[in-house]
Amino acid sequence: MSHHAVVNPATGETIKTYPQISDDEVEQVIASADEAHVGWSRKSSTDERAALLRRVGDLHEERRGQLAAIIVREMGKPVDEALGEIDYAADIYRYYADNAQEFLKDEPITLLSGEGSAFMRSKSLGVLIGIMPWNFPYYQVARFAAPNLMTGNTIIHKHASQCPESAAAIEQIFHDAGFPAGAYINVYADSEQVATMIADPRVQGVSLTGSEGAGAAVAEVAGRHLKKVVLELGGSDPFILLSTDDMAATVDAAVEGRLRNGGQACDAAKRFIVIDELYDEFTEKFTAAILAMSPGDPTVHGADYGPLSSLGAAEHLEEQVERAVAQGATLATTGKRSGAFYPSAVLTDVTRDNDTYHEEFFGPVAFVYRAGSEDDAITLANDTPFGLGSYLFTTDPEQALRVADRIEAGMVYVNLVGAGSAELPFGGVKRSGMGRELGRYGASEFVNKKLIRIG
Repeated sequence: MSHHAVVNPATGETIKTYPQISDDEVEQVIASADEAHVGWSRKSSTDERAALLRRVGDLHEERRGQLAAIIVREMGKPVDEALGEIDYAADIYRYYADNAQEFLKDEPITLLSGEGSAFMRSKSLGVLIGIMPWNFPYYQVARFAAPNLMTGNTIIHKHASQCPESAAAIEQIFHDAGFPAGAYINVYADSEQVATMIADPRVQGVSLTGSEGAGAAVAEVAGRHLKKVVLELGGSDPFILLSTDDMAATVDAAVEGRLRNGGQACDAAKRFIVIDELYDEFTEKFTAAILAMSPGDPTVHGADYGPLSSLGAAEHLEEQVERAVAQGATLATTGKRSGAFYPSAVLTDVTRDNDTYHEEFFGPVAFVYRAGSEDDAITLANDTPFGLGSYLFTTDPEQALRVADRIEAGMVYVNLVGAGSAELPFGGVKRSGMGRELGRYGASEFVNKKLIRIG
């Protein structure tokens, strides 16, 4: 029986199941994507590819209401955030349609000898596999598929098992936009079938956004078969407050940074590290603001946040919080879990010997720490196995650059949250993964950077 199903986390109702592909169909999918690559990469021009990709963005916009409703029931995203995600995905497709030709143009090399010429040319690799997560069903696909289709690669897309309906809707958009058969294929596959596809010599690379465990498993298979891999994994992003001239605005930013997508974002602010002289004021106001937020019906406009993505996700978060408290943490919250709905909460007094100190909390729970100095704040920020994003608030421009330089993360946002954009590279270091998506760097991960030297 297939495990690909739409289970509404708000109600627990299983709405629809989708059949898993057979092993014979796995072979057909790879063959189709490989055959399509020849025509897509060699016979179509970048202008032709851009026109089709721009149409994909337009169709996201035209169908935004329908697309939003799908992910509201698939993973509980509030409808306002769902609509915003679809708009963001549309922007990404248009961004690469408008800019990829510039990113892919030949790059001349100045020769030391001065004799002849040389340049780098970016060419597609071939068939790629994208393994995408449930927390941003449209945005995650866009940031992988858009640059790689513009490059001339073809895509086999394996979405999270709880997002089969949005996966089908995305594939339909590519079909309706006019992409050739095999250029973008959605599959309902299990982990063994994915491993088989990665191992196939016709597949040239794989990108995964997901958990550490999934990333390690995919990287192991890819490494064994010498395939390029991009991984975007977990995060426990610090929010460092060193100074502010507007505490109310800083608290608002902190709440937004934590509760985006119900706290279910890899790059959400999760650990709030506050300089000693601001700690008491910030913690009091931040705790009050967080606890004023509560989960609500995701179909209603204006909901603070919705249920967690599944009952299992809520139960896991509940277990983490209970362990943290049992080992000495102080919990401020307004209630108890109800099904997949989890109340907002703040944890303080989480010491390094607490088992949860180095864990990622995926949900509306924030940690607050006191820092005695700038150096202490940096040490706390870097004391994590993760290194995805980070947030730094200070009124001192020199301190901003000094501290940003020392934070061990792939991204540092200074005095703002929620500032991701199609042109800004996304990715991390340490156990948060490797490689980059979005921007110019996202267009260069899966290309053959070919040297052409002319005498």
